[in-house]
Amino acid sequence: MKYVLLLGLVFVHASLFAKDGPAPPLEISGKPTYRFVHPRVLFDEGHHNVHFTTTGFRPFAEVLRADGYKVEPIREPFTEAALAKARVLVVVNPRAAGKEAPVPERGRPAFSPEECAAVERWVQRGGSLLLVADHYPIGSAAKGLADRFGVDMSNAFTFDVEHVIADLPNSLTIVFERSQGMVKDHPITRGRNPKERIDVVHTFAGQSLRGPAGSTALLPFSDQAEDGLPPDATERVSAAGRTQALAFSHGKGRVVVFGEAQALTSIISAGQPTGFGHPGNDNLQLVRNVLHWLSRKI
Repeated sequence: MKYVLLLGLVFVHASLFAKDGPAPPLEISGKPTYRFVHPRVLFDEGHHNVHFTTTGFRPFAEVLRADGYKVEPIREPFTEAALAKARVLVVVNPRAAGKEAPVPERGRPAFSPEECAAVERWVQRGGSLLLVADHYPIGSAAKGLADRFGVDMSNAFTFDVEHVIADLPNSLTIVFERSQGMVKDHPITRGRNPKERIDVVHTFAGQSLRGPAGSTALLPFSDQAEDGLPPDATERVSAAGRTQALAFSHGKGRVVVFGEAQALTSIISAGQPTGFGHPGNDNLQLVRNVLHWLSRKI
């Protein structure tokens, strides 16, 4: 166990500074969900984000476009006018400063109070938000927006060493299995038919979350899970009762929050494929189901 935890701590340090490589182009088959109407998805690229639709989240954008969505970057501050024509807003790993800045500076608030209020009002009126925020320092950078929806972000490094992915050498890679009670039933995990059912999800070095009353913990951690506190995860607290993904309605709108980003795309990290590029998971279908729920197809 000490060896596993040591590897995890090494990975905590490496994950802050490692350079990820591009994943191979996707081969996506099947008919798109949206053939005639193409819901507009805005992808945030204006808050020193770690990922863009042309880099780490290119595979994510490819999946959406193949399913009939119109995916566009948004690089301006969030206002109700800027969001008005969008069906879904996607925010992935925002930061207050870029990678050249010291780590603590990156974790300062990424959004102004006015932006957070605009997004919350837009969702209240029927918009849908996918907020994805990784481990420290991303959790603190996204905190202002998460707080508007009653979501608590640990801003930690979450370990669940009894459920690690066997062929990846650190204790922050986690396998969530429905058979173990770690994939909860919800329209997102159920899908529209048996072929879309989510049974296994892999995540890669994220934080834990707690949602507001009425939210569904899609990927709850086991009772043995722990949050390694920033900056180096040497101090641990229990993450039991917390989750790595959740979904809920907010006013007339819908919100999905993930505490880990690479689960929703395909990235070569430390020479290993992660996300839906890693074999043996339902992550690709999970991406589709999340967007189907946010765009009200399920």
